[in-house]
Amino acid sequence: GGAVIDPAADDEHTLAIRACNDAVAADPRVECVMLPVADGLTILRRLP
Repeated sequence: GGAVIDPAADDEHTLAIRACNDAVAADPRVECVMLPVADGLTILRRLP
């Protein structure tokens, strides 16, 4: 676990998760919360 926060990790899955997290964080249409549960849990809420 923890590969996503490890700057040296550059495998395909880790890069995809980082890209998804970045896209969600930059999207003004949603609120995002990331919880440090198990491998991580991202919860989104679409804004009205």
